[in-house]
Amino acid sequence: MTRLNGQRMDANVVVLGTDNVGKSALIVRFLTRRFIGEYGDIESLYTHNVVVDGREQTLNIWDAPYSQQDLSSKSLMCEKRVQWADGFVLVYSICDRASFNTVSRLIQMIKTNKDILGFEKMPIVIVGNKRDLHHRRTVLSEEGRLLALSADCQFYEVSAAENYHSVLMVFHGLVDRIRESRVSVKKLAGIKGIVKSMSAVFARRRTDSL
Repeated sequence: MTRLNGQRMDANVVVLGTDNVGKSALIVRFLTRRFIGEYGDIESLYTHNVVVDGREQTLNIWDAPYSQQDLSSKSLMCEKRVQWADGFVLVYSICDRASFNTVSRLIQMIKTNKDILGFEKMPIVIVGNKRDLHHRRTVLSEEGRLLALSADCQFYEVSAAENYHSVLMVFHGLVDRIRESRVSVKKLAGIKGIVKSMSAVFARRRTDSL
């Protein structure tokens, strides 16, 4: 149940990224404020209540394991995730250029499925993780910002290991974009309804004049 004009909103969030980028650590940091560094490749679904700008939110967070099929727009799993999700968090490691390149391809996959399914918008946040390992950096901050700008996404560079607040901002930022998307879709639906009603009126007038 979602109430845009009330105090509560439910949202489904899918978190994607290649192995060893720290996406599970990012989620657990957000949920518990604790950092746990080692995880297996396990699919998990979490529900978490959070207050953003004075409004209570319930987030259903899908920690999705990565496979090469995630890059195929014809994958049934990809279609399922896009159908289920209200927004995506795409995570790469600043120490792993291949993981950054994968995020770029995941964006294209999501947008292709969005268009096929006829969705107006799909909020996406890009996260460069492991900022604390700057001495091993292979992806510049500017590259992440440029990718986000070109794809109309938000961008954050964080350290799940060292900073809870920056991780919190990732999910708060996505909630804001989901809200904006839903308001935009609602307004667009209203405009389409007005246009449809006006077209029907003019059609009746043309019929009456014949």
